Amino acid sequence: MITKRGFPHGEREERADADSQSGLCAIDLFVTEEGAYTTVASAVAILVVLALLFSAVSAVWSLSRSADVQAVADSAALAGSNVVSSYHTAATVVDASIASLGFAGLAITGTGLVALLIPGARSQGVKAIDAGLRILDMRNDFARSASKGLKTLEASLPYLVAANATRLCAESKTDAMAYTGTALAVPFASASEFPALEGEGVNLEALSEAASDLDKTASELEEASRETAQARKRAWIADCGREGHNMQERASSLTGLSPQQNPDYASSVAWSPEVGIARTKAYYQWRLDHEKPDGTSVEAAVDSAARSAFYRYALDAFEPAQVVEYDGSVVSTVPLLPRNKQEIKQTALYTQALWPTTYEPEGQTIHYGVDCPGATGAAGPVISLSAADGGQARTCAVCHFGTSDMGKTPAASTSIDNGYEYHLREYTLALNEYVDCRNRELELEQKAQAQAGEAGDSFEEALSALSSKRPRIAPPGRFGCVAAVTCGEIEAPDALDTSFAASPSLGSRAAVSASALAKDPATRENNVLSQFFSTVEERSSDQGPVGLVGSVMDLWGSLLVSYGDMASGLNSAFDGLTSKLDGMGLGPVGAWLKGRLTDAVRALGLEPVDLSLRKPVLVDSAKVIEKADIPAVAQVQKAVRSIPLSSTDPRALMQALGYQVGEYIAQQEFTIAEIPLPGGGSIPLTIRLRDIVGAAGGDR
Repeated sequence: MITKRGFPHGEREERADADSQSGLCAIDLFVTEEGAYTTVASAVAILVVLALLFSAVSAVWSLSRSADVQAVADSAALAGSNVVSSYHTAATVVDASIASLGFAGLAITGTGLVALLIPGARSQGVKAIDAGLRILDMRNDFARSASKGLKTLEASLPYLVAANATRLCAESKTDAMAYTGTALAVPFASASEFPALEGEGVNLEALSEAASDLDKTASELEEASRETAQARKRAWIADCGREGHNMQERASSLTGLSPQQNPDYASSVAWSPEVGIARTKAYYQWRLDHEKPDGTSVEAAVDSAARSAFYRYALDAFEPAQVVEYDGSVVSTVPLLPRNKQEIKQTALYTQALWPTTYEPEGQTIHYGVDCPGATGAAGPVISLSAADGGQARTCAVCHFGTSDMGKTPAASTSIDNGYEYHLREYTLALNEYVDCRNRELELEQKAQAQAGEAGDSFEEALSALSSKRPRIAPPGRFGCVAAVTCGEIEAPDALDTSFAASPSLGSRAAVSASALAKDPATRENNVLSQFFSTVEERSSDQGPVGLVGSVMDLWGSLLVSYGDMASGLNSAFDGLTSKLDGMGLGPVGAWLKGRLTDAVRALGLEPVDLSLRKPVLVDSAKVIEKADIPAVAQVQKAVRSIPLSSTDPRALMQALGYQVGEYIAQQEFTIAEIPLPGGGSIPLTIRLRDIVGAAGGDR
């Protein structure tokens, strides 16, 4: 019987049995009847695992080598932005140094201008002005050099960014792989503005001339003030300042005046001319009220009458007496009392009708008083001594009263120092000198105030120049840096070439990355300036500027650390300097000038400065590329293929990317500027190009 396939039925069954037996034998090679694995099964499993293992190792090796390129690209991008961050710090330090130097110099100069107007402090004012002008001149020179240095550095910044990134790529080389790459600054062009550096600076000539003119007038004013003080002191000495006899002592000895009516002053500073005037009025009033003859004789009566007349005359003369300073001048109406017969004839004592007369047989006769024993006739008119001397009346034969009796009354007490009039005359003469000196001083004060106004104008002009807009630091690379890195073909290690897996092959690879600067919020301990000067301090010796923000230059240091809020720092510094002048005898002109300069400083509007540190961080490369101003950067993924492998010349790499650079700095070391220290020396802001270029491109 033929089956459907053409086999006899019996043969078909035999063939099936044979196939079944063959299948059972194949399974037996791997699995026993008890269900365990055979040696063949184990061997096959090991072979499969080894094949998978070596394949995985090859894959991991390939992937890690590819990832290395991206890691180097990331590092290169960060290296490029680090250059931009360093420039930002340098530019901020330069501007802070220039601004603080300028304000420190101007604060010292302003303090010196005020000190010129303080008697006794003028020489210190001259020294302060000289020091302030030297600091301002230093600031001007520094600003000019720093402006040139910063511009030069900014022009080279794209090259420095590329060089730093290229150096990092070269240093990332291993025995098996070499990386080639660079970083491009985005944007290429600078938008920085440094108005404080690029301006004409402080007009030192105008400020110096104004200070010189004020100094000359201040010198004259100081001499006039000294003469005024000396004349005032002489008047005080005559009144109550001399040991022994003086007006106060004589009044105390000759009258019964109370201490309130007859005060004593220990110095001429607290004393005033009005004290002597009031004392004299009280003295003569007391003497007039208590006047009586020293005896019963006619001669004693004559002397008493003459003294009473003199006291009354002195009271009348001193009644309107005063020393008044008004509308820029001093007027004194203190009289100089007559001291002898000749001077009596120049007063009302000689011309005023004060003396009685009688008609005696010998004719009309003048007497010292109606109680004169020689006044026996009929009463006549009251006449003056001048009328009697002119022949209108004869001298009494009993009292002999006349002009000579009136003249000897002040003569005795004015000629010797135990008389009140002796010291009163000295006081009056000194007071007259004081008035003349004071008027001269007031004239010079008016002249000094006019010149102080001119000095104030120059100060405000300089202040305006220093308070120009703060810088806009916007260098190349301000939006970020784009890095492009390539790596050539690489052969797998011999260990990966086995019978279990084919040797992996890895061709050329490339990666693109980008970084930008992120702000680290500024604090007093962590900001651009603190970081810079802490670095300076670490690298300085004990003789160097270690105490820069401490004791070496307190004023400049305080202004420097307050750069972030310069307005507050300047107000505090200027108030601190000028407040020391208040206790030194600040006159009206000095007080006026101090007030004007202080108001100018306080009204100054200075914008706060952002002192935040800029730290490089990785960012989305697309965000940076879209802000590029060079077409090659926008096509960086395409342009990266043109990078010459194994090149370490940053300029060649940049040009290969279509990123044209002009002349770049070839010096091994480049100093942006040297920050001058008013106490001597300087702090250089130096870029070591050999650190950047040397490792990447040799000694170019």
